[in-house]
Amino acid sequence: MVVRDTSGAVSETVEDKVRRPHGELVADVLAILWGATEPLTPQQINTALGRDLARTTVTTILSRLHEKGTLVRSRAGRGFAYAAADDAAGLAAGRMRRELEREPQRDLVLKRFVSSLSGDDEEALRRLLLESEDGA
Repeated sequence: MVVRDTSGAVSETVEDKVRRPHGELVADVLAILWGATEPLTPQQINTALGRDLARTTVTTILSRLHEKGTLVRSRAGRGFAYAAADDAAGLAAGRMRRELEREPQRDLVLKRFVSSLSGDDEEALRRLLLESEDGA
């Protein structure tokens, strides 16, 4: 949709601008941090993203991920440098554990979860459970 102001100038509306899918920017930030060999500052992450984002946008994302425990941070000059607290598999496992902890009927949740797995995933889970028993 095109909008004209009182002087006749044309501008785009929010509907015309391309928006990122929810979470895409967070996923990109995490991918950069997982690939880094050391903690990165918001400016370094913004540069690696290759987008024209406001400094505050990246800083807000990093701060929120830090508050959730997804990132750790250390002092870097007057600001912070950030690193991932865990890899992608560790983050997914943490989400699964938190969901399970919220449910009063954990046995039922686990039963339904296992019954929804593919044969290969079920076999992998059985193998991992046996390995953890042997290692305990």
